[in-house]
Amino acid sequence: MLGCEGGAGLRRWLTLVTGLLECLCFAGVVFGWASLVFVLKTEGYFSYLCVNIPGVNGMQFLDCSGQDEQFSLIFTIASFMTNFLLLPNGFLFDRFGTMVARLLGISLYTTGALFVAFSSSALSSLLFPALSFIAVGGILFLVTNTQIGNLFGSTRSTVITLYNGAFDSSSALFLIIKLLFEAGISLRASFLFLAACGVIHLVRTFLLLPRTHIPYPLPEGYTYGVKSCGQAKTFSPEQAAANGNMQRDVVTEEMPFNKETAEKVATFWECFLSKFFIWHLVWLSVMQLRHYLFIGTLNPMLQRLTQGETSLVSTYTNAFAVTQLCGVLCAPWNGLIMDRHKGKPRTPGVSEKEADLRASVLSLTLTALQCVLFSICASTPFLPLQYLTFILQVLNRSFLYGGHAAFISIAFPPCHFGKLYGMALSSVVSLLQYPCFILVKGVLGGDPLYVNIALTLLSLLAFIHPVCVYLHCRDPAARRGKPKDSPSS
Repeated sequence: MLGCEGGAGLRRWLTLVTGLLECLCFAGVVFGWASLVFVLKTEGYFSYLCVNIPGVNGMQFLDCSGQDEQFSLIFTIASFMTNFLLLPNGFLFDRFGTMVARLLGISLYTTGALFVAFSSSALSSLLFPALSFIAVGGILFLVTNTQIGNLFGSTRSTVITLYNGAFDSSSALFLIIKLLFEAGISLRASFLFLAACGVIHLVRTFLLLPRTHIPYPLPEGYTYGVKSCGQAKTFSPEQAAANGNMQRDVVTEEMPFNKETAEKVATFWECFLSKFFIWHLVWLSVMQLRHYLFIGTLNPMLQRLTQGETSLVSTYTNAFAVTQLCGVLCAPWNGLIMDRHKGKPRTPGVSEKEADLRASVLSLTLTALQCVLFSICASTPFLPLQYLTFILQVLNRSFLYGGHAAFISIAFPPCHFGKLYGMALSSVVSLLQYPCFILVKGVLGGDPLYVNIALTLLSLLAFIHPVCVYLHCRDPAARRGKPKDSPSS
């Protein structure tokens, strides 16, 4: 029996480490788009849209704004599809479990990698479905790995934010592809290798992850994956309820559905229409729009600030990609902020959920503050300052997505995590990045100052969410502090 427990502990750590590597190497590669754009321009993708236009003194110069628009549109569509399809994918994950969601993600990711591998300057349009497939497949890797935090109860938020930090850092993969390209390794070879890695994802799906979900709180004796020490321990409905396990999907996997238990959990629509969810959606959407526009327009911004000097553009593009590697180092700090109360005695009458919500207020506020500072630096047309912009961007993005996943897992029932994490409405907001790009290129003559100022002011809306959470947590505390015979307000 001791050997079984040791094997289960080893499996959990293998699941944690391999999941971290999967997120670090594959999940969020699309956010390194600026590095890949540099390679694609060198390969001549959409080069037919570059035209010679007359300049001063009869000189002509090459205008590639049409090419930049296509690259921006590809990233806009990919980021939109990532969020828009997260809602149906969340339903799929919540209803059918980990294995089905991962098989879909692996199929999409592998197909997207093959599309890029067999694209060319003559088949530039293949990039539109390719990047969307890679983006959607990658986010499914993240969603199915996030539940691994449930295996480590006292550090659950730290693990969740660590995985989201790894997701951020994976954008550096396109930098590696860029450096390999400059060393003579073709784009096709790199993406064929990515496609072949689908075999690794399949092996991990069948050996190191559950068929459905990892419950929280974790029942005693819970096992998953390959059963090397006999069958998994099953639980009666009464035992599951005693463990605080309210996940309908886990109930359906190992025991009959318990209607009484399910009725205690808020419905999806109650969660969706709640004040918490709506303001969390605003918090996420305004900051996400700022990041998407920055990443999608980074290459033309650097072209403008460097007056088109290719070596400088390459240097700053590499610097941006290198800073993305720090996401996996930054994100756990957010988790530590959210887990800082764990292991300490709670105030009498304070539930674990209420304590978690209180701890999240500081995280939500810091994330909003980081976004405002990042947006101010990004709005300043001073080239050396962009190094600081890159640092603030990766810090804020790692806090944003890690905090987003952790807050959803804290504030809402686990059985709705996949659907609520999807937040399809935020994808509609992310579509605004392309009109902003067209506005800058057209009406504003390439100067993004006014759009940047507007986005900075818009990002101030993110502060409303932590204020609402703080007020929510303060009210029960105030009620507990009243004498029993005092009139209620």
